[in-house]
Amino acid sequence: MKNILIPTDFSDNAWNALNYAVELFREDKCTFYLLNAFESKYFTTDSLMVPEPGEPAYDNAKNQSQFGLEHLKKKLDSGNSNHKFETISSYNTVLEAIRNSLQKLKIHLLVMGTEGKESIENRIYGSTALNVMEHIYTCPLLVIPDSTSLKDIEKKEIVFATNYKYPYTRKAVRYLAEIARKYSAAIRILYVQEHENLNPEQQKNKEKLQEYLKKVVHSFHTLTEIGTGEGIHSFIQSRGSHMLAISRKRHSFFYKFFSKSIIEEIGYKPQVPILILPDFNKEQ
Repeated sequence: MKNILIPTDFSDNAWNALNYAVELFREDKCTFYLLNAFESKYFTTDSLMVPEPGEPAYDNAKNQSQFGLEHLKKKLDSGNSNHKFETISSYNTVLEAIRNSLQKLKIHLLVMGTEGKESIENRIYGSTALNVMEHIYTCPLLVIPDSTSLKDIEKKEIVFATNYKYPYTRKAVRYLAEIARKYSAAIRILYVQEHENLNPEQQKNKEKLQEYLKKVVHSFHTLTEIGTGEGIHSFIQSRGSHMLAISRKRHSFFYKFFSKSIIEEIGYKPQVPILILPDFNKEQ
């Protein structure tokens, strides 16, 4: 049984991400936890005043959250006996509500959509999605761009962007391979070259990755004389790949990758889902 956490604000983008996850795991026995984090306009989590049940503003926000979740649950009743849906209504920020759910539940995957707002600040992945990307370390995260559908996928391949600087755990690679098998997809390992040749440590890590992927269709690719973000973007665009995966092995690579300049190179409107593998500290 897989446990999948899906935050929702009841927007079209959140609904699209939820449908994407349900379709992706249609053959698996899953419990989907639908999470809505709510805050009343009269209270914030930064306020010195702690909201309590029984106060009109709190109860009104809570009722709207619970009503929205129950309505969503009814819409998802597809008759798939493999799937079970649970709802979580939490007075909190989205980030803290996710953290609390991850602590209490054995979540295998976190799935969320990009925000629908088209303001200058939120045109990339959306401030909420970026906040989760930056601060959730313990669970794989799949971010689904708006309007992305499994039915629209023609060429099924996952681009795994790496710099080979850090060793991979078997668990992280196994999870990537599992997602690839669900899509019946090949994995294309992409290295945007920083130096003429890989150093001994990078070469060792590359060989270990190849060993872990020996039962999965995969290939290695190198781009030279191009920036990281631009290289990843052009590689995905030229091949028509349908997903980007990265491992957040160390903060340095993650933040370099997700710096504003890099994201601007990749594009304001992300075209493919992105899978972020956590830094699994222990082999399992």
